[in-house]
Amino acid sequence: MCLICERIEWIKQNENPYFVKELETGYVVIGDHQHFKGYTLFLYKEHVTELHDLPLLFRNQHLSEMADVSELVSEAFFADKINIESLGNGDSHLHWHIFPRKSGDLGDYGRNGKGPVWWLPFDKMYADEKCVKGQELEKLKKRLLAEFENRKKNK
Repeated sequence: MCLICERIEWIKQNENPYFVKELETGYVVIGDHQHFKGYTLFLYKEHVTELHDLPLLFRNQHLSEMADVSELVSEAFFADKINIESLGNGDSHLHWHIFPRKSGDLGDYGRNGKGPVWWLPFDKMYADEKCVKGQELEKLKKRLLAEFENRKKNK
């Protein structure tokens, strides 16, 4: 079983502390490591490798939900810019990385503090002290869930 399928099973069993919300096509989770505060993932519900493997109408629904999640992450975490990526080289299960970016958040690793998140060395982005748990995790989840609730009220 792939890592993302395993994490989805934990969601279904109410055992994934990073779970925020279930949508029609996927699950919203806070990233384990928070170098970029508010880093969120949107996991496709089934094990599919590529976006183009989805039936057209379902693909459109999934992309629409991913765009909504990115907008809510932006609002919840006061992003200057959002980076969205679907890579799948490590875990070949369709999923999206949603990074709320702030000016200069790469420090000395970007040109004038600018550039893709992957310019940050892996050991810095995924350092043990960047792993979020407990009250800090609950605060991030609550903040994002509040944006979902605000959206629902304003529709």
